[in-house]
Amino acid sequence: MATWKDFEDEAGELAAAVRLRFEAAETHVLATLRRDGSPRVSGSEVDFGRHGLSFGSMIGARKARDLQRDGRCAIHAHPFAGGDAKVSGVAVEVVGAEKAAYVTGSEPPGDFHAFRLEVHEAVLTVVEGDELVITRWRLGAGVDVFRRK
Repeated sequence: MATWKDFEDEAGELAAAVRLRFEAAETHVLATLRRDGSPRVSGSEVDFGRHGLSFGSMIGARKARDLQRDGRCAIHAHPFAGGDAKVSGVAVEVVGAEKAAYVTGSEPPGDFHAFRLEVHEAVLTVVEGDELVITRWRLGAGVDVFRRK
C-alpha cells in the first residue's frame, strides 16, 4: 500500500502532473463496487492535504457504504485539455480523533465520511503530436510509458 507521498517520492514528475489534472476541476468521477460486484460511479471532490489524496461522502451515501464494504476504487479526474488522469487503489475510512484532522471547512453542515486513498496505480494519458502517450505508475513496478499512434 502506498500513500500519495510514497507515490510522489517514487514518481514525482508524474505525481505532480496527475495532481494538476485533479486540481483543475472541483468534481471528479469515483468508481466503487456494489455488493454484487458491478461498478457504481458517483461524483466526488478530492483533497491533497497533508494526508495525501483524500475524499469524503455524505453520511450513509451508497458510495460510502460501497467503500466500507470493499475499499477498492478508482477516481477519474474531470476531463482537462492538458490530459486525462486517473488513480486507483483502496479507500480507507478515517474515523475517530484522526477524522478531525481531515476537516477542510468546505464540508456541508453535519457529519461526513472521510476516506484516504492508498494508491496502487496512477495513469496520465496525453496526446503528443499524432501519438497517445500513456504514463503509468504501479505500486512496486515503477513508471512505464506506452506510445500509440
